[in-house]
Amino acid sequence: MKKLLIVVDMQNDFITGALGSAQARAIVPAVKAKIEAHRQSGGAVLFTRDTHGADYLDTQEGRRLPVVHCVAGTQGHAITDNLEVGNDEIFDKPTFGCPALAERVAAGAYDEIELCGLCTDICVVSNALILKARLPETKITVDARCCAGVSPESHRAALLTMEMCQVEVVRG
Repeated sequence: MKKLLIVVDMQNDFITGALGSAQARAIVPAVKAKIEAHRQSGGAVLFTRDTHGADYLDTQEGRRLPVVHCVAGTQGHAITDNLEVGNDEIFDKPTFGCPALAERVAAGAYDEIELCGLCTDICVVSNALILKARLPETKITVDARCCAGVSPESHRAALLTMEMCQVEVVRG
């Protein structure tokens, strides 16, 4: 069985930087353990990075969320040093949910796909639903213990949304 773990946007700016939170910092050890266990079982790991340019504040997203973050080449754009990336692929995505990511994953012909990371209510849910739409017969799972949202309420709402769309949610 071919398995993929997608680690969504575990970047400095979402953990300790411009948009960091205590909830994001709290999941780092669990995400690290999940990556290690997944690798030990022979599964593939793919990381995503939210990726913006210097013109971020001039974009639609930047006008609605006027906090410069995850600008390519900055320390905030980097995956946290607490996670070992090794030779795993890093997919730079220009927006929340990325159809190009779904196409890349579909080309891998995985039997199971699991997502974890940040933020549950923005990038995790967006990519989980795009993947489910692109690969309706593939088992897609999100580990709630390894995700954090903008707020606890929006985290829970995103988990419920994914469950309603037949994404399996693993709860602690």
